[in-house]
Amino acid sequence: MKMYLISDNLDTWAGMRLAGVEGAVVHEKDELKNELDKVLADKEIGIILLTEKFGREFPDIIDDVKLNRKLPLIIEIPDRHGTGRKPSFITDYVNQAIGLKL
Repeated sequence: MKMYLISDNLDTWAGMRLAGVEGAVVHEKDELKNELDKVLADKEIGIILLTEKFGREFPDIIDDVKLNRKLPLIIEIPDRHGTGRKPSFITDYVNQAIGLKL
């Protein structure tokens, strides 16, 4: 199984490229959809890395793939500016999942 990166910036793409991960840089919704369709057709790709910006801006496309396909696994990664999540993200997520206030 291979990994594939779909990024919104050249810096993330270049960094992953140095690690041996192929990928593409896209900016528009149509470009993202076309690139995802291309990647989903390749049965060798088991993990798609996406910059977090796509999950925030185009959740309909990303969620559709996550909910309706077993493979590939989609992982959202921070870009060069870091994560858009607040520092207490994990604590808040756990609290919400188990229904406790710690």
